Amino acid sequence: MNYNETLNWMFNKLPMYQRIGAAAYKADLNTTIEILNYLNNPQDNFKSVHVAGTNGKGSTSHSLASVFQEAGYKTGLYTSPHLRDFRERIRINGEMIPENDVVSFIERHKDKLEELELSFFEMTVAMAFEYFSREKVDIAIIEVGMGGRLDSTNVINPELSIITNISLDHVKFLGDTEEKIAAEKAGIIKSGVPVVIGETQKGSEDVFIETAKEKNSPIYFADQIFECRINDSDSSEYNNIDIFVKTTEKTPYLKNLYFPLLGDYQKKNLATVICAIDLLKDKFRLNDEHIHNGLKNVVANTGLMGRWQIVNKKPLAIADTGHNVAGINEVIRQLKNTKFENLHFVLSVVNDKDIDGILELLPKYAEYYFCKADIPRGLDANILAEKARKCGLKGEVYESVKRAYQSACDNAKEGDLVFVGGSNFTVAEVV
Repeated sequence: MNYNETLNWMFNKLPMYQRIGAAAYKADLNTTIEILNYLNNPQDNFKSVHVAGTNGKGSTSHSLASVFQEAGYKTGLYTSPHLRDFRERIRINGEMIPENDVVSFIERHKDKLEELELSFFEMTVAMAFEYFSREKVDIAIIEVGMGGRLDSTNVINPELSIITNISLDHVKFLGDTEEKIAAEKAGIIKSGVPVVIGETQKGSEDVFIETAKEKNSPIYFADQIFECRINDSDSSEYNNIDIFVKTTEKTPYLKNLYFPLLGDYQKKNLATVICAIDLLKDKFRLNDEHIHNGLKNVVANTGLMGRWQIVNKKPLAIADTGHNVAGINEVIRQLKNTKFENLHFVLSVVNDKDIDGILELLPKYAEYYFCKADIPRGLDANILAEKARKCGLKGEVYESVKRAYQSACDNAKEGDLVFVGGSNFTVAEVV
């Protein structure tokens, strides 16, 4: 098979959660362990950092990878889902896995993949770990797909575990309370391995503390240690940020960090990243210059997309992958801090989210462009529009994300803002 034929086989043969939802989810690690045993356990051949959390784990993972790259380490990065190209999921020093390596992996192991009936995610994890092992990476930043305890990535023994935050998402699989979801994500905490918690939250704090105690793992709450303050800046491309240690506020721990991830919510992720680096810097020789350059160059170094990303300047159009209640809450906060005359909101969602909860948060003053992303999980645009109208949102239905986005740009006047969001898949069609 050539590369396109290989991709078609992967997408069609292997159940893919991002496309079909619950039918692709496996609540155990047995198949992952089997395929990795068959591959001689490549995950044991490289050092790693494991990143879980409801929101922010992608930005955190990319930021860490960029700092390690700037420090001269051969850095693997595994994330999901992809936006435009499957190979975005597996990178070394920002470069996507070559097409030939994807084809080769499937060709060499196709019979075993079929025999074990792997899910798409299980296969991708196995491909990433084999690739990182073969290429002898110095460190790999591994982002959890869903949850933690039963996620296919949870077979590594990392140098550090990170859990960014907890909110209600994937409740069908992870539980319907923050405590239950926290327990699933706490499953990545390993015996004796330090863990960084990004946000101190009432529903999850005790769960993490208790799990860390059971595992004899040092635990650090980043937001109790570090504070990020955004300075006034004329730049539309970077936030200028100072980092303070909360116990010694007078002198910045790091000053004038230029960070191109523009959402105000990125302050939480950045505190998490700084806390993680502070714990790893002696073992991996990370210094202030590496941190400054890594954060400033995170987009260029790692190819990160979809985080309050400016996708057009006239009219101003911004895309963000926030896709659950907590993520949309952050989007709304950021919109309140953004100057514009009228808001044109391109919206599509997937059908297994808390859609009513999301719609209740959205601003009623906006003009909406309802559409459906080109995946089976996407919610029919007419159903979305009807639900939205019950929440007091007004707008028209469009046959595709691209048509909706183009109409929004055509209708936007000077000083207006076009926003694209609701899911990763909405954003993927415009970035």
